[in-house]
Amino acid sequence: MRILVVGGGTAGTIVANNLARRLAGEIRNHKARITMLSASDQHMYQPGLLYVAFGQMMPDELYRDQRGLLEPTIDFHVDPVEEFELDKNQVRTVGGKVHEYDILVIATGSRMVPEEIPGLVEGSETFYTEESAIKMFKALREFQGGKLAITVGVPHKCPIAPIEVTFSLHDYFKARGIRDKVQMKYHYPINRIHSIENVAKWAKPEFDRLGIECETLFNVKEVDPVKKIIRTEEDTEAEYDLLISIPEHRGMEVIETNDLAPRGWIPTDRHSLLMEGHDNVYVLGDTTNLPVSKTGSAAHFQAEVVAENIAATIKIGTPVRDYDGKVYCFIEAGHDRATYAMFDYLNPPDLKEPNQSMHWFKVSYNQMYWTTVRGLL
Repeated sequence: MRILVVGGGTAGTIVANNLARRLAGEIRNHKARITMLSASDQHMYQPGLLYVAFGQMMPDELYRDQRGLLEPTIDFHVDPVEEFELDKNQVRTVGGKVHEYDILVIATGSRMVPEEIPGLVEGSETFYTEESAIKMFKALREFQGGKLAITVGVPHKCPIAPIEVTFSLHDYFKARGIRDKVQMKYHYPINRIHSIENVAKWAKPEFDRLGIECETLFNVKEVDPVKKIIRTEEDTEAEYDLLISIPEHRGMEVIETNDLAPRGWIPTDRHSLLMEGHDNVYVLGDTTNLPVSKTGSAAHFQAEVVAENIAATIKIGTPVRDYDGKVYCFIEAGHDRATYAMFDYLNPPDLKEPNQSMHWFKVSYNQMYWTTVRGLL
């Protein structure tokens, strides 16, 4: 049984490692083989980029060698897929190789697309890449006060990111002694300050308490980086001196160029995690079009379900589990305090009062992550 994993991020790494252990006997007896194709030999801890944007982590702390995170029985190649030939059960890579499979796992992730909003690249700072996070930190260091705007495009990676970056900005300026010189305003595209209703209900009083203004139904149409004006689809305008943006995201370009899905979000069965119309193609993490958060924890829980089901299919001929939409997100709430949001398809999150213990748990997870992706936690 040839299992091909495309993508070496959180979802791809966990599913491959989990499978390698579940199918150790089959691999040893040459009844199963796991191959991973990745675009990089490095694995990035993406949540750490927010810390880089505030000078709390260095970029080199975010990376590990991908090969070193994988079980030795996994056949790993740095050779990204260029063509998906699903009707032939094979893919073609940039390096010109053809990889055939019996079971395919697509975990290619997502990318931000700020260039789709005129002026957003030139006129704003963000933290979704190493380069942009460093640039944002330098901009924050130089900022001496004025109007600071936070805008959000949807969908985007890590649904809690707009809330966390806002709390972090408040703490950063307070530590510098200039918070009273900064007029912070948070903007969100729907009629509450977060897509998850209970998160919005919790965060709004916190923002009010910290003197952070909010404006909803604010969808960015264009940015004038010279006049420093944001124009919206609602025909409103907002002035700024420093703009922090959460850009809209799309699936990876290879998904779109192969016509697998519009905007790169592959239609996926919400419980089996199979690609719609295919009984041997699983989709994980950010790549899916599921109505759950595009976050590492969702990728983690999905990967465990898929690994167990692939192994069960090989061993007894049928899958044994359904994915229930489970997500668990830490939420940094400022002042060394944090809370969390845990929810699934049927149960909304019930946020608790932020506390210091949860903050230190999140800080600890920055190191625990490497154990997680190896499938050991």
